[in-house]
Amino acid sequence: MSCDLHIHSKISDGSMGIDEIIATARRRGLTTIAITDHDAVAGATRAGVIGKRQGVEVIHGVEFSTWDAQRGRKVHILGYMCDTPDRLEGVCRQVNTARRAAGTEMVKKVLRYYPIVPESVVRCASGSTNVYKQHIMHALIDAGYADSFYGDVYKKLFDTKEGCAYVPIEYPETREVIDLIHSAGGLAVLAHPVVYDSEALMEELVAENRLDGIEVWHPKHSDEKLEQYLTFANEHGLLTTGGSDFHGMYSSSLRALGSYGAPDGIVQTMLAYKAKKNKK
Repeated sequence: MSCDLHIHSKISDGSMGIDEIIATARRRGLTTIAITDHDAVAGATRAGVIGKRQGVEVIHGVEFSTWDAQRGRKVHILGYMCDTPDRLEGVCRQVNTARRAAGTEMVKKVLRYYPIVPESVVRCASGSTNVYKQHIMHALIDAGYADSFYGDVYKKLFDTKEGCAYVPIEYPETREVIDLIHSAGGLAVLAHPVVYDSEALMEELVAENRLDGIEVWHPKHSDEKLEQYLTFANEHGLLTTGGSDFHGMYSSSLRALGSYGAPDGIVQTMLAYKAKKNKK
């Protein structure tokens, strides 16, 4: 596989800059990548320019955090190949404003338990649209209060049910975001259905003819789930995408850029699907 269509940069919660990612992709022999930062499109646009110089094809991408109100859980939606990504800026601002307020509050709570200076968190978050939990953990590791990003300290602070510093974020409704991606001329793909237990929602969205594809190849998907999603997608005429969900050293498990990805030719399939859809 030479396509990695799920990559996060420093602009959101990854640890590597876009230039580094593209240079690494080239050395890894990847032909096509997508920068899919959380609720941010600026990096994807910049990556396209840099990719042309480096000989790496970069398709426009973004990963939206959304909310399935019926089930009360978060859902990630990937948006690809948007013709007018500026139409997504409004919802990006909405989410990032909420994330910024939550990040500020989480830092305040962490300071009650660990005597780090706020400036150390800001330094770790340099280049990002926001302060993410990973940046706070980075500052705690630097100060000697934690030895990993997702160990006991992380659970103590940020467990979604019992974390003493966790602050929830209000996300836009899943269907609204999918409709917005379509209004921008893009393709809406359900990201890693296993991670947020999104299979029931997946079936609903397909029945409503809202979803363009499913992220089939992902580090959290077992071989059994991979085959299940591949079969489901083929039965319903959906696109199948994949990627490493790369975050650099901020990943929850060891994974290299391009370690998971979609089969060769997937981008051509996506382009053909989009062209056919636009003719309708």
